[in-house]
Amino acid sequence: MSRHTHAKRIEGLDRNLWVVFAGMTSNPSIVSLAQGKPDIPPPSYVKEALAKAAAVDDLNQYTRGFGHPRLVKALSQVYGKVCGRQIDPFKEILVTVGAYGSLFNSMQGLVDEGDEVIIMEPYFDCYLPMVKMAGAKPVLIPLRVKSGKKPITSADWFLDPEELSSKFNSKTKAIILNTPNNPTGKVFTREELQTIADLCIKHDTLCISDEVYEWLVYKGRQHVKIATLPGMWERTITVSSGGKIFCATGWKIGWSIGPEHLIKHLQTITQNSTFMCATPLQEAMAESLLHNFELMDQPECFFTSFAEELKTKRDRLAAVLQEVGMTPIIPEGGFFMLVDVSSLNQDLSHTGDDGEAYDWKFVRWMIKEKKLASIPITNFVGDESKKMFEKYIRFCFFRKDSTLDAALDIFKNWNQS
Repeated sequence: MSRHTHAKRIEGLDRNLWVVFAGMTSNPSIVSLAQGKPDIPPPSYVKEALAKAAAVDDLNQYTRGFGHPRLVKALSQVYGKVCGRQIDPFKEILVTVGAYGSLFNSMQGLVDEGDEVIIMEPYFDCYLPMVKMAGAKPVLIPLRVKSGKKPITSADWFLDPEELSSKFNSKTKAIILNTPNNPTGKVFTREELQTIADLCIKHDTLCISDEVYEWLVYKGRQHVKIATLPGMWERTITVSSGGKIFCATGWKIGWSIGPEHLIKHLQTITQNSTFMCATPLQEAMAESLLHNFELMDQPECFFTSFAEELKTKRDRLAAVLQEVGMTPIIPEGGFFMLVDVSSLNQDLSHTGDDGEAYDWKFVRWMIKEKKLASIPITNFVGDESKKMFEKYIRFCFFRKDSTLDAALDIFKNWNQS
């Protein structure tokens, strides 16, 4: 037998949703509301900051491996104000290659073989493979809807406290929280977060809190950081992303914020893997953050004003989906919308593999017949929950008006073809 085989830690992890969809949506005639890759440009001052940084010779060389000094200082100012505490820029912040890098470093630096990590369904699809690559066991728990009730907004999904409590045991090393949640758009309430916090404290469990959509919360809802709850700072890694904040996903600048005794282990992973992030990108991100730090609590601050623009796009898409007969689940945060397609009664028994989930068949059919792309939700859940979620698909409304207009035209003509 050849020794040129894969490492056991990546067994079964080779299939990736985004690689599959890159091929399925490559035809320019397809209108894509699939991947969370905005076609809206970053604010002009963000692009100008990058051009300015690249023009400085020293900023084209290596910088501090754990985070460019100006960026970690800017992050300590922004998050110090948000969290209501002093945050040491050099010991309690780590800059990473996107939020992916923060999540990966957290798993590799804090989770051991034989540990268990609780993941809520639906989850962003990288969580499960990252836990498995660390040698740990993913323990899944689904968000549920009250019996007999059809969800109308993401707030209708809830985490059952007793069911959650049953998932904790002596092997539980961490729980991954995602709020606002991708793909549901759920913003966890302070009461829900307190339930999670109480269990983390009781079982001495870490919390990896993925908050990349923290600023994209719509009116009537509030984003609460679980790290600000009593007893949680010392056991929480908070993950966020500059690319998500400023419509610059290609920059891949993310960060981890937490206590020194946890961050230092993530730093060890960084110094032995990616080493650092691009210096001019970090300098420009620092400039962009500081620009908005001065505007915090004012209407023109991009941290909060952009959510208003996205709310208009969200509501436009939801209204047209309802006209077609689909059931949009109105998100409280983020830029994705879960959509129930069961009422369309689209017969897909003749399409695809018999073992393929309905949402995958529906999305493939929609791309082929309607030239419109979305994402199937069963890729965000474990096998036991697939039946619960297979009539849902995910649309991204973080698109320029012309792209949304093209998609809305497809929906308006839905029943004519």
